[in-house]
Amino acid sequence: MNQLATPDRPLEMRKVALALLEDGRISQGDANLLAGTPLSEKQRARNPLSVIAARKLADPSRKDKPLDGEQLSRWLAERSNLDWVNIDPLEVNVARITEVMSFAFAQRHKILCVAVKPDELVVATAEPHVNTWVEQLTHTARKGITKVIADPDDIDRYTVEFYALAKSISGVGAGSTSAINNFEQLLEVGAAKDPEANDQHIVNIVDWLLQYAFEQRASDIHIEPRRTIGRVRFRIDGVLHQVYELPMNVTMAVTSRLKVLGRMNVAEKRKPQDGRIKTKSPDGNEVELRLSTLPTAFGEKMVMRIFDPDVLLRSFEQLGLVGDDLAQWQAMLAHPNGIVLVTGPTGSGKTTTLYSSLKRIATDQVNVSTIEDPIEMVEDAFNQTQVQHNIGLDFAAGVRTLMRQDPDIIMVGEIRDLETAEMAIQASLTGHLVLSTLHTNDAPAAVARLVDLGVPAYLIKSAVLGVMAQRLVRTLCPHCKAPQPVDEAAWQQLVSPWKAAAPAKIYQPVGCLECRNTGYLGRVAIYEIMMLTDAVKSLIKDDGDLMVLRKQAVKEGMRTLRMAGAQKVGAGLTTIEEVMRVAPAPDKD
Repeated sequence: MNQLATPDRPLEMRKVALALLEDGRISQGDANLLAGTPLSEKQRARNPLSVIAARKLADPSRKDKPLDGEQLSRWLAERSNLDWVNIDPLEVNVARITEVMSFAFAQRHKILCVAVKPDELVVATAEPHVNTWVEQLTHTARKGITKVIADPDDIDRYTVEFYALAKSISGVGAGSTSAINNFEQLLEVGAAKDPEANDQHIVNIVDWLLQYAFEQRASDIHIEPRRTIGRVRFRIDGVLHQVYELPMNVTMAVTSRLKVLGRMNVAEKRKPQDGRIKTKSPDGNEVELRLSTLPTAFGEKMVMRIFDPDVLLRSFEQLGLVGDDLAQWQAMLAHPNGIVLVTGPTGSGKTTTLYSSLKRIATDQVNVSTIEDPIEMVEDAFNQTQVQHNIGLDFAAGVRTLMRQDPDIIMVGEIRDLETAEMAIQASLTGHLVLSTLHTNDAPAAVARLVDLGVPAYLIKSAVLGVMAQRLVRTLCPHCKAPQPVDEAAWQQLVSPWKAAAPAKIYQPVGCLECRNTGYLGRVAIYEIMMLTDAVKSLIKDDGDLMVLRKQAVKEGMRTLRMAGAQKVGAGLTTIEEVMRVAPAPDKD
């Protein structure tokens, strides 16, 4: 018996409660509570599923989570023989879906179009038996209608957000686009048509963009001009996702607005610029954004890197540094003097590791000073200095000056040249602990890099304490990962040329709402730590063989990046494919 089937009538709390009880989704006590409790005027205006979700009743199918909007709407879809959808703003073409019906129509009928296909509209609703709107929408859109069920709270929220965004974009004005192929002329024409950066519509678009990036855990926001449109993409867990396409004039105005917020020169569009913004996320946490612009053929491209201050509060274990690796890293940081190097490509988490480490050793008894280009995150516990090439303050000059500032610990953003390397070594030899970064593939290659820069081998031996290489691998979503048999061939390829027994089981990505159906949620670092033992130092020569050095480091206990990744695979944190994607393959003999 279907307690919900009342044609063209909205859901009633009493009938919903009885149906949930009938299907074993709530207890008799909860059913009595829902059916017998009088609803306020505000509650009567809401969908019963929203009212039930707000009560956070026990969910018999999930002991650790209450009955929420997702589970209730899934149940409703199954009971109504309709498909269920999760409204994912990254997958919705806001411009298209807001054209097919007015905001007033969508709000009046509590529906939201989520996809526009050549011959049909996919419309989300939480009232499966109400069809009064179908005929009118079919007539105006001249397309068939496919109803799907979604969380009513999501429908309410995204109806407001999508239409507000579309209104802001249309409010800017269509402007004009140019088909001129010469990019200098194209920039000139576009610049003349820019809306005001402080226009309220542009302010709304930028606010939505930042808020949405925070919600989606984005680490970077890319705003990229193309010939006729601008693309917005988010980097989430190391992978770029298309978010939205803006008209070209809106794209340029959004970039100008962000440049204003970042205290950059809005009029200068020919030179790259850097800036920073400090703002708050929707949950009230302070967030820093580092801005970078680059002139391209069709206008200024802007990339915003989002720095979450919470990373400084994470333990080494949360970062992925555990066991022997943690002991070795802490031993290096405990030295009163010497150089500790962290290596890896851009985006491998070097900055997070260094900041987290400095945060833990920056006590009131020591003076921690940094020279950076640029300052990534502003931290009260350090004395931070920004490189300024226009006045001659480069890394080498900064380290030279810091040595007169009575430091205990110095962090050099990056060793790029011989002069900086020599100043860092001099600082370490005169009683300071120096932390810095290099761009190399693995830990042993850092020694070869210093030699290539011109640092004598004897100085490397006397100054460098150790090198840590790192990469970030995506971690499997704990809500949906599933065990799978070990592919012996893939495992041996991962651990080759070293022999390591395959674990009893490993896990594979599945995909759910928590991880946006990617199967991965968050990232963790894998580390390769090379301590400069006496045996390793004996192989450091101006014309030394890197392969021999690497073999000796492994013999002395260094675990390669792939071996470290294999441990994470065995622990069920990530996959073989993910480790092989980010970790460099070992050199062949």
